Amino acid sequence: MRPMTARRSWATQAKGTSSTDFHPLFFAGVVIDPYIDYSRYMDIICAVNALEALAHETRLNVFRLLVQAGPTGLTAGAIADHLDARQNTMSSHLAKLHRAGIVTSERDGRHIIYRADFDAVSGLIVYLMEDCCGGNAEVCKPVAASISC
Repeated sequence: MRPMTARRSWATQAKGTSSTDFHPLFFAGVVIDPYIDYSRYMDIICAVNALEALAHETRLNVFRLLVQAGPTGLTAGAIADHLDARQNTMSSHLAKLHRAGIVTSERDGRHIIYRADFDAVSGLIVYLMEDCCGGNAEVCKPVAASISC
C-alpha cells in the first residue's frame, strides 16, 4: 500500500529523487522495516505520555475529580474553583491531560466540558497489567477485586 501522494512527494523531496524512484519502505527519511511490529512501541509511547501527564500533583487531582464527576464532566472554571487553582493554570493542566489522551473535551456554548476518558484509562490499566503475575490468575485476583465501583 502506497502512502498518499502529498506524503509521497514530500518523502521523495526529502530523499532527493523523483517520484518514480519512490520506494515504499522509505518514508520521510526513515527506513521502515516491514518485519518489525511497531504497534507495541506505540503502546509504550501512549502509556508514557499518560503516566507523564498524571505525574503532577495538580493534574492527578484534576483527573481524580473528573473521575468522580463521571460522564457529566466539569468546566475548567468549576475544576479550578474546586481545587483552589487559577483558571489559566488549570487550562494548561487540562490541555496536558487532553494531549495525553486521558481527558476529553466538548464545547457547550461558551464553556468547554472536560471528562475523564474511561476507555483510554481502562486501556492504560490493561496495558500495565496484561503480563501481570506471569499468567497466574490467583495472584492477580486481589488487584482486580480492589478495583470496584
